[in-house]
Amino acid sequence: MKLRLLTAASLALGLAHAAQAAEPIQTNNSNAVWFENWTGLSNGMMRVADPDGRITDVRADLGTPVYLLPGDGVIDGTYRYELRAMSDEKIKNRDYSSTQNSDEEWQEYVSKPFYRTGSFTVGRGVILRPEDVEQTEEEKDE
Repeated sequence: MKLRLLTAASLALGLAHAAQAAEPIQTNNSNAVWFENWTGLSNGMMRVADPDGRITDVRADLGTPVYLLPGDGVIDGTYRYELRAMSDEKIKNRDYSSTQNSDEEWQEYVSKPFYRTGSFTVGRGVILRPEDVEQTEEEKDE
């Protein structure tokens, strides 16, 4: 009886965890940007465009991609990024057909993709905290 109850409780907790979608939170220090709450995501790719339009790709099979500012020649301004990853959540593959040729390997369910865009600001060669950027914008408005 206890074993059944314990198994049922474990299953319920597992389903509750799987039902929660991954919501990575952008985090930074003075020279790097990464994401916390990366649970359930893999094969991450972060594409960053600097203010001059130069594109940098950062990949991570496991864990969060981490963008590091280049050591020299850092450009002040707004950097924009795209974040892509695969979640452990499965969705029905819209291209799947049970009548396809057997030599092609198609899966009925595939990993649900994760996509987000965002930005961060660099000033005086360091990545600024979002709070500091908001204060600077408020000072300009006054």
